[in-house]
Amino acid sequence: MRLIKTLVLLCLLAITPLAPAAEIIIATSHDTPALHRFVADLTARRPSDRVQLMHPSRLSSPSTLPSDSRLVLLGAGALDWRLSDPGGPPTLVMQISRVQAHQRLGDQRPALLTLLWSDPAPARQLRLVRQLLPQARRVGLLYSDDSRFLVNELRRQAAAQGLAISAWYWPDSGDSRPLNRLLDESDVLLGIDDPALYNPRSIKGVLLASYSRKLALIGPTAAFIRAGSLSSSYSDQQDWLNDLDRLLSLPPEQWPREAYPRDFKVLSNAQVARSLGIELSDDRDQARRLQDWEREP
Repeated sequence: MRLIKTLVLLCLLAITPLAPAAEIIIATSHDTPALHRFVADLTARRPSDRVQLMHPSRLSSPSTLPSDSRLVLLGAGALDWRLSDPGGPPTLVMQISRVQAHQRLGDQRPALLTLLWSDPAPARQLRLVRQLLPQARRVGLLYSDDSRFLVNELRRQAAAQGLAISAWYWPDSGDSRPLNRLLDESDVLLGIDDPALYNPRSIKGVLLASYSRKLALIGPTAAFIRAGSLSSSYSDQQDWLNDLDRLLSLPPEQWPREAYPRDFKVLSNAQVARSLGIELSDDRDQARRLQDWEREP
């Protein structure tokens, strides 16, 4: 009987058609060794699919591409090309920040687009504040015209974690008065990925003002850790590959309209922690604690 069942199973497998190979088009205006490694790693993960790397200028309009293909866009420039045509195949957009997307889309979420945010997830960053600075309750937040839309969302997420957001509009990074007033009523400063606020010209002034009051800056991204930010969550290339591979294995109708990467790590600046008198555990431990928190029902 066992032999018969085995033979029947083998026959069923033999007549079951294999899933057709998917055509995955990665479109970006950049060309770097890291990008080519990313494409090579994705190709290795999906050997049955055809993965192509293309510059948007070499592609025709999106609506002329095969409807059963999958578009993966890297960066805001590739998104601009995609938005020029409402047609085309389902599209995953990576390396795009909330601010960049809002400048182009406002609150719209086109049906064929899935936006995978490059920013650290706000709830995750706020939880990192709780882990690193358990006594902190007042979270200072600077915002510009470009990031104003995020303030209420951050207020809600902070309140859910027992924190209060103190938000100050900072239209001119050359005027330090709003920054100083904010710091005077905050226990910690939370940075958001807004280039109008946090950039190579402004970051030194922000850090000097905050650290003169013994206040830490969390975020805005891991790129600012070396400059003097205390800590941030982030997702590296392998984390993004995990998310991309998972989504490409799903039917596009199951893709979310927007999402933060599931996998992430934490990066901290031990020297800054020492100067502020903050005891830091290992970054891997911080990430594990965040992951455990996110898995809680």
